[in-house]
Amino acid sequence: MNETYIALLRGINVSGQKMIRMEDLKKALGDLNFIDIRTYIQSGNIVFEHDKTDPGNLAAAIAGVILKHFGFTVPVIVRTRSALGVTFKKNPFLLKTDHDAGKLHVTFLDRIPDPERECKTNEISFLPDEFVISGEEIYLYCPNGYGRTKLTSQFFESKLKVVTTTRNWKTVETLLSY
Repeated sequence: MNETYIALLRGINVSGQKMIRMEDLKKALGDLNFIDIRTYIQSGNIVFEHDKTDPGNLAAAIAGVILKHFGFTVPVIVRTRSALGVTFKKNPFLLKTDHDAGKLHVTFLDRIPDPERECKTNEISFLPDEFVISGEEIYLYCPNGYGRTKLTSQFFESKLKVVTTTRNWKTVETLLSY
């Protein structure tokens, strides 16, 4: 039985670096026997069907195909559509009526961080930006825009020692319905 997966690639097609045309990526992913491969915008969002399997194994396979076909490594995080639905429903900032949804982001983690590192990271504050670590996601509210926050993927990677990639809330919503 097939499952719908969402693959999130970090750092492609940004500032002329690690360029991959989405049509070329879809063709390369054909090596993995994915079904109904769809991409959303040029920044590495892929929705596809595949037999039920471990998302971590799919992430490693996608990273391997990118290395083979395009010659560089890219961090890849994969979620099932149902897991992304849970991520969507759990966003604590949606309950705050004074928070603009256009300023919400989610940083996806490749695994649940070490509890001690998570606790130390939770003590850090860069107001007015806010974050909530919840399992394999970090919910962000950046009222002055993500481009101005210190709460970047690199910040969380250095503090939590995990691989991350961040998407704005509109992208998360779109990927759920894609």
